[in-house]
Amino acid sequence: MISKYQALVGVSVFGLTLGLGFAVGKDILNPQFTAEKGTFEKPAAKLGAKPENTWSVTTVAAAVDGKPLPGKVVSLTGEIVDYSCYLQVGKHGAKHRDCGIKCLKNGQPIGLLTSDGKLYLLMEEEHDPRRDGLTNFRQAAIDNMAYIVEVSGTLSEVEGQRAVYVTGFVQKK
Repeated sequence: MISKYQALVGVSVFGLTLGLGFAVGKDILNPQFTAEKGTFEKPAAKLGAKPENTWSVTTVAAAVDGKPLPGKVVSLTGEIVDYSCYLQVGKHGAKHRDCGIKCLKNGQPIGLLTSDGKLYLLMEEEHDPRRDGLTNFRQAAIDNMAYIVEVSGTLSEVEGQRAVYVTGFVQKK
């Protein structure tokens, strides 16, 4: 017969095990789907350059009263994913590369999936050139779909939404 103490410890260990299981569940969805190229220790490519200023001149000019929301310059490593397919059906990795390329070519949002399971929306930072179609970050993301890459830019977080605005993709005229 077990004591109340042993029962309490057993329930606590069981709860801790469940808790760890849930913590693992918060990591990358479908971890069996692996990236085609690159690792978190050795990314396949670098996209973007660390900006000197948090926001570009065009973003500051486009902001309400010239004051964009706070941002933080970052470099993050993760897998380029189709944001929509990952959130909707958990797809990523080499097996999803062809589908993800089609989706990005047709305007679906670009995501970066980090090793801790966080998903970031990726966009060009330069406001007016992005709006006017003068940037080519989308093509760089398409070329690196399902690859683990390092991305540099400005992180903006609002109400639990995370986006990295990538710099360095204004097309040369």
